[in-house]
Order: sequence, then C-alpha cells, then structure tokens
Amino acid sequence: QVQLVESGGGLVQPGGSLRLSCAASGFTVDDYAIGWFRQVPGKEREGLSFISGRGRDDSTNYADSVKGRFTISRDKAKKMVYLQMTNLKPEDTATYYCARAWARHWYGSLAEERYGYWGQGTQVTVSW
Repeated sequence: QVQLVESGGGLVQPGGSLRLSCAASGFTVDDYAIGWFRQVPGKEREGLSFISGRGRDDSTNYADSVKGRFTISRDKAKKMVYLQMTNLKPEDTATYYCARAWARHWYGSLAEERYGYWGQGTQVTVSW
C-alpha cells in the first residue's frame, strides 16, 4: 500500500529552476526518511538529498553535487515531499526518483540500499 509518485519534471534551460513533487501514501511522511535520487541510463543511481525520518526533526542533507542549489522540504498535511532545484546545469539531466526508507524513525542517509520504496521517476532535461 506504500506508494510514491513523482511529478514536476520537464525541459528547462541551464540556470533555470524546477520543483519536483513526491506524493506519498500508505504511511506518515514524518515517520520515515525520504530521499531524492537521480539516474542517467548506464550510470549508477546518485543520492542527492534526504529529509530526516525522526518525527518533527526536519534535518536535511545534500550531496556535494547539488548542495547550495537544491532544497528538500516536506508537508505532512499534504503528504508531499518536494525538491526545489535552482541554477540547473546540463549535467543535472536525469530521471529523478523519490524513495522511502525501510526503517521507521531512522535518521537518514544518501545510501540507496537504505530505501525500500521507490516512485516511478520523473524526467528532468536541462538544455538550450
């Protein structure tokens, strides 16, 4: 019954912005770490950001490749997690996924093996 559905991807010019959304169902969003990942065909999935699964602790973390440009946030009432992406670069082109951790109230990390539920992905293309 756990489901995650990403949306908000599309084509954007370098330097532009997009906000990705992750609609969650089947669990309480604040109880689990939720991460954002991306993948280019033929390459390994890259962890980008997570927001803590420890109750009302909204601590976040970011990969060096996106730190200062991307911001993760959560809306418990709407059961949504967002990834605000700014100053996008061509190398940000990828399929973006949100994922929920296996373990309830685990703090979080960028290690994909710690996440057990994944959305279908949304494509982001950064190009002129």
